[in-house]
Amino acid sequence: MGKITDTVKHLILINVVFWIGALTIQEGRMFNDLFNYHFPLNSMFRPWQIVTHMFMHANYVPTPQGGTTIYFQHILFNMFGLYMFGTPVEEFLGKKKFIFFYFSAGLGGLLIHGGWDYIQFSSILNEVVNIGGLGKQEVLNILDTGNYDKLPDGVFTQKKWDVFSQSYYGTLAGASGALMGVLAGFAMAFPDHKLMMIFFPVPIKAKYFIPGIIALDLFSAITGISIFSPSNTAFLAHVGGALIGFILMWYWKKNSFNKNRWDQ
Repeated sequence: MGKITDTVKHLILINVVFWIGALTIQEGRMFNDLFNYHFPLNSMFRPWQIVTHMFMHANYVPTPQGGTTIYFQHILFNMFGLYMFGTPVEEFLGKKKFIFFYFSAGLGGLLIHGGWDYIQFSSILNEVVNIGGLGKQEVLNILDTGNYDKLPDGVFTQKKWDVFSQSYYGTLAGASGALMGVLAGFAMAFPDHKLMMIFFPVPIKAKYFIPGIIALDLFSAITGISIFSPSNTAFLAHVGGALIGFILMWYWKKNSFNKNRWDQ
C-alpha cells in the first residue's frame, strides 16, 4: 500500500468527523436529520443534504435485547476502499479532476437512487389523488402528521404502501455511490491490476473483478436479494455512482485527457 494522496486523506477525515458528529450529537437525531438525504417532498429535506449525505454513515444497529450497538463496518469498509482505490485514481487523474470525479459519482448515485424513488412515489401519489379526491399537498400533510386513516381506501396493497412510505420516509447515507465510481474508475485506469476478496483468495484482474461487484449490486437492485451487503443497502446508488465513474473515465481516456490535464 502506497502513501495516501491529499484529497483522499481529506475526504477520509471529513467522513470521520461526520461519523463522530452523528455518534455524539444524538438529541432528537438532529445530526442525522440535518445531513442525511431526505426525499425532496418530505419536510425534512434540505438542499445541502444533496452533498452532505456523501459523508454520512450508519452508526447504530439494533441488538436482539432491544438496544443498539455502534456500527463500525459501514464507515470502515468505505474508508478502506477509498484509501485503496482512491489513492491510485487520484494519482492517475490529478487532484482537481479527482475531486470533480468523486463528487460527480456521488451525485450520480443519488440521481439514480432518488430518481427511481421519486418516479415510484409520484405514480402512487397520483393514484391516491385520483381515487381519494385529495390534493397532493393534503396527502403530503397526512404523511407528515401520520394521520393515515385519512388516506382513501382501495389504493394500497401492502407492497404499494411499502414502496410509497419507504420512498417518502427513507434516507440515504454514505459515500458508497462515490466509492463505486472510484472503483469503476480504477478498473478502467488499471484494468490488469489483480484483486482478491478475503473469502475468495483468487487473483482476478480489475477489469473483471469490479464489473462483477457492480453486476451483483444491479442484481440486488432488481431482485431485492442481497448477496454480501445488508438488505437496506441503496444498491441503485452503487450502480449510479459506478455508471458516472465509468462514463467520466471513458470520456477522459478517449479524449486523451493527459494532454489537457487540469493542474494539480
